[in-house]
Amino acid sequence: MAIRQKLLFLLVLLLSSCSLLDIADDTYAQRFESKGLTNATIFDLQSDELKLVKPPINMPVVAVYGNAFTDQTGQRKSNSEFALFSTAVTQAPSALLIRTLKHASDGKFFRVVERIGLDNLTKERQLIRSTREQLPEESKGKKLMPLLFAGVLIEGAVIAYDTNLLTGGLGARYLGIGSSVQYREDTISISLRMVSVSTGEVLIEVTTQKTIFSYGRSTDVFKFFELGTELIEIELGNSRNESTTIALMKAIEGAVLELIQVGYERRYWTNEQEAN
Repeated sequence: MAIRQKLLFLLVLLLSSCSLLDIADDTYAQRFESKGLTNATIFDLQSDELKLVKPPINMPVVAVYGNAFTDQTGQRKSNSEFALFSTAVTQAPSALLIRTLKHASDGKFFRVVERIGLDNLTKERQLIRSTREQLPEESKGKKLMPLLFAGVLIEGAVIAYDTNLLTGGLGARYLGIGSSVQYREDTISISLRMVSVSTGEVLIEVTTQKTIFSYGRSTDVFKFFELGTELIEIELGNSRNESTTIALMKAIEGAVLELIQVGYERRYWTNEQEAN
């Protein structure tokens, strides 16, 4: 009996070691390379194609208002145990849109004007004017540059967040020792349009979708010893969920890239190569 117990414990340790090694390999990027360039982060554009897109001869001036690109899904974070009131999607997607527009073609494609903080900007300009009026005569002649107006507006919304579109798993158990794997796919969809300020016409409309993948795996041991009077139970596992914010960024970048390509096709802007 003692030899049998030692063999069983040895088997448990071997299985646990294998599981720990799998978990260590699987989470290596998260634990050691989270600040590197190998992982997707919010500090840089996710699309290399958007970074390298050819800039136009004349950079279009665009504006994004605070209520022009919002979350319209009404989706809450999923939880199988209790209700969560936190939203599944960020409530400031316009910030990601502005960032994408500003960094397209390394900042050489769009000229983005401030409209979300327009009230603060207007108040500050009024303060500058009133201050200059109180300064000596030589300072009164200095004029404040007029605000840059936009030729087009970029509008849209996060229109859908669908969960559990595809779920599945695989598991097996033998003599109280088992292992299982589960996975799930969600999708996030956005709509983006470019509107002419002079005519109000919707010049371009695009829709993009991004898949959000999640998975988890576990290994467990359930054994009785000493004629079924002593129980040993061991559970090990890990899970990985793709960032919803990163997925939203990729969807926005895909929409902006498609908007740029359609604009080139319809001759709303041209680059030097096409002009020659």
